[in-house]
Amino acid sequence: MSTATEQQHWPGPLSAAVARLCTGLRPQVSERTAAGFAEVLRRLSAPLQVAVAGRIKSGKSTLVNALIGRRVAPTDVGECTRLVTRFQYGTVDRVEVIFHDGKKQAVPFDADGGIPADLGVNIDEVSHLEAYLTNAVLRELTVIDTPGLGSLDAASVARTEELLGTRKEEEGEEDSELDPVSRNAVAGAEAVLYVVTQGVRADDELALAAFTAATASREAGPVNAIAVLNKADTIEPSSVEDSDGEVWKAASLLAGKQAQLLKPKVADVLPVIGLLAETAESGGFTAADAEALRGLAQLDEATRETLLMSADLFTSWECDVPAGTRSRLLERMDLYGIRCALAAIDAEPEITAGALRRRLLDSSGLASVLNRLDSVFRARADGIKAAAALASVTALAHAAGDQGERQRVHDAIEVLLAKPEAHQLRVLEALTLVAAGAVAMPADLAEEVMRVGSSNDAGEQLGLPGRHRNELADYALERANWWRSFSSFGATPAQSRIAHVVHRAYFLIWQQLRSG
Repeated sequence: MSTATEQQHWPGPLSAAVARLCTGLRPQVSERTAAGFAEVLRRLSAPLQVAVAGRIKSGKSTLVNALIGRRVAPTDVGECTRLVTRFQYGTVDRVEVIFHDGKKQAVPFDADGGIPADLGVNIDEVSHLEAYLTNAVLRELTVIDTPGLGSLDAASVARTEELLGTRKEEEGEEDSELDPVSRNAVAGAEAVLYVVTQGVRADDELALAAFTAATASREAGPVNAIAVLNKADTIEPSSVEDSDGEVWKAASLLAGKQAQLLKPKVADVLPVIGLLAETAESGGFTAADAEALRGLAQLDEATRETLLMSADLFTSWECDVPAGTRSRLLERMDLYGIRCALAAIDAEPEITAGALRRRLLDSSGLASVLNRLDSVFRARADGIKAAAALASVTALAHAAGDQGERQRVHDAIEVLLAKPEAHQLRVLEALTLVAAGAVAMPADLAEEVMRVGSSNDAGEQLGLPGRHRNELADYALERANWWRSFSSFGATPAQSRIAHVVHRAYFLIWQQLRSG
């Protein structure tokens, strides 16, 4: 007879190994700890949870709509934008309001297919929203839309922290269902997509750190966090050196500078135009819009240039295209998107509405973000989820307060981590410690730890992409020997523990290259 563990689907071998560990430990721990383990198992088999975080008015919800491919998250300021909303796959489209006492209430989508602006309930009694969509993207990712940080009311911030597992309970406060550690196992995000705009403020890094991955206050890092520079079209090229007057080049250069500021909290910062991506990807661009753009393209050059000087002139200047039509285009595409569309029509007058939509999507930068999501999140989902689950298991055992239970869990984890195939979890742990500054390393060595732990490709791990297998093997063995020496001579005790992990990682890479 097969067990529940065997019947569930795991992202990969590491998650499956952690699942077996949890299943084996459940009879050996307290009832409360076992309940926490059950939640860990549930989350291991669920899609990777990605929190979209950032400041208020940074365009988070617009980007969520672009990622999902449907205009479902509310983008106008209202009561729903004060709530955490989890978008996940479901066989029937529906929205559930989850109250603090655990009760649920279904509400219908609005006439446009989005979450209604007015939920018809007391917002102060609401924990969060669960939106279920028959959407292919959500089969692999659960997307968590969070209220913007920075200028929200305290209740909204508390709701975000509570759902993501970052809020600490007041001393002595009773939790009606789970203790804070257990709630982390239930609700915390496992990866973070952080949204910034033109200027990274000093507290952006603090805000990013607040959105911890899964449990045990395990901070986001280059394995499970990327950032996007949204509203890239609003950047003034003259304000960015070497931009050559080009908006997208200016945005790319600025994103590179922001990556340095947010390093090592994020793997990368990528420019994107969320509004244009949302319009092109979620059905907001219609055949009527394409015809309106053709009408603009046929205007005389002086009129066209005048219209494109500012948003006010675009909607108020007299021309043959109705002002209401122009207002709609501006709302969906902004001036940058309109300029891109007109350039495409000028180059190809017979371009179809579908081809024009694809050009706009290309101009939004969404493809690069999706590719990075694939490489940072989806491709590493097994390792990310397994590492988060082990952090949950450890935290649950510590919270129990039973020394014997804690030791049994510790011993089981050590047996798991001693296996060569599980060493990736040790590497992820080392990377997280170095990225968070918990273990100080010289800059060049810290960079090497990041590189080894941030990819599954041997060439990228060794910093020698595209090189011959024999050359890679020789270099892996050379670095393995160097890190072994460093662990014994010159390293602090904390650095030595990191060095042992990196040494073994290089040795395993060498073995893999030699046997492949």
